Amino acid sequence: MTIDSSLVGTKRLLRVLAGERLETPPIWIMRQAGRYLPEYREIRAQAKTFLDFCYAPSLAAEAVLQPLRRFDLDAAILFSDILVIPDALGRKVEFLEGEGPRLPPLLDETNWRFEDVERAIQRLAPVYETVDRLSKALPAPVTLIGFAGSPWTVATYMLQGQGGEKDRSRRGAYERPEEVDALLELLVEATARHLEAQAKAGAEVLQIFESWAEGLSESLFERVVLKPTTALVKRLRALGVTQPVIGFPRGAGLHYPRYAAETGVNALGLDTSVPVSRLRAFVPKEMALQGNLDPQLLVLGGQPLRDGVAKVLAAFEDRPHIFNLGHGITPEAKPEHVAELVAAVKASAA
Repeated sequence: MTIDSSLVGTKRLLRVLAGERLETPPIWIMRQAGRYLPEYREIRAQAKTFLDFCYAPSLAAEAVLQPLRRFDLDAAILFSDILVIPDALGRKVEFLEGEGPRLPPLLDETNWRFEDVERAIQRLAPVYETVDRLSKALPAPVTLIGFAGSPWTVATYMLQGQGGEKDRSRRGAYERPEEVDALLELLVEATARHLEAQAKAGAEVLQIFESWAEGLSESLFERVVLKPTTALVKRLRALGVTQPVIGFPRGAGLHYPRYAAETGVNALGLDTSVPVSRLRAFVPKEMALQGNLDPQLLVLGGQPLRDGVAKVLAAFEDRPHIFNLGHGITPEAKPEHVAELVAAVKASAA
């Protein structure tokens, strides 16, 4: 879907998503609101659980605004989690300190039952209130990004009950194909409705996080990534959602070109391992690419960080580019190094 240039205005991120190459690329950072900021840790302590935090619009909106007070970023992304979808569908979701999310594994159960999608979306009303608050509070030049996990990534957590090695979820896709395919279809609809609600509340861009695209055979990638993602984007457009969509299939490797060509996304997020010089020949020149600085450089700072920024800028210099990391910011990153990164990108056309 081509982005209507009349809707772009002066927002730098939207201009690049419409196919324009800027001398200084827009920049935002995955997980730019998070534990590396001391002010985030202070407000996180106000909620009993992580999901309580995600469902508290005042706290979630404040988390989004915090990095914007420190850094000259071109976009803000909703503070939430990809696992609000299974939570709303009636699955128990917990976040264990130092271990990550835990769910009752579907693969341990014989009969899979889920909440009605319409009711699930109603349960997620606090998330959309957060988006609405942000749409009114953000500075005019800043683009608001909504997001969701991809059907396969969310299904992986639901199938095996946690992240980490995905062997069990992949095996389950072979052992229980009809049930897994039905789960993916359910998640396509629930995710489309979730993103539609974010768009209606004020999100200007939508990102799909395909966090577990790595390690898949070609046939399984087609079945659990390409097919559901294509269906998701088509469903979004059928629902009347016109906002541009960024797809981020982390770890997709040689599957990246097919993802770009077949899913219908408007822009492609690249992980740290992607050799941009080789990939860009297989991706339409007008398609914006996002990425892909190594997050570890924000732990180091200094010359390694500046060298990394220069290499990323050079790799994308001839096409529409959104500067970002190749994965989310780590808790060990230092705020002063994030400031150094943003300053280096903003000075790149000087």
